[in-house]
Amino acid sequence: MAPQTEKPHAPPTLTVKGRDVRIRTLGLLVLAVLAVWFIAANTGSVTIRLWIPEVTLPLWIVLTVTLVVGIVMGMFMAYRRRARR
Repeated sequence: MAPQTEKPHAPPTLTVKGRDVRIRTLGLLVLAVLAVWFIAANTGSVTIRLWIPEVTLPLWIVLTVTLVVGIVMGMFMAYRRRARR
């Protein structure tokens, strides 16, 4: 008897308007909408101490920069993890 090879497991999907959409994609879309809503809702100014200087900026700018830095770091870590394999 020949050993059976396992088929690669397909990612879970949902059908939306006749198109298959990965559940992970829908989750990321929901998180992106929530992030944009959270950033838009926080418009006050904050003072941030950067070691020596103090900077006063609108909070939405601080949140947007933090989000972008987090996304870039996550993409970099995923790239490095993928490159190790």
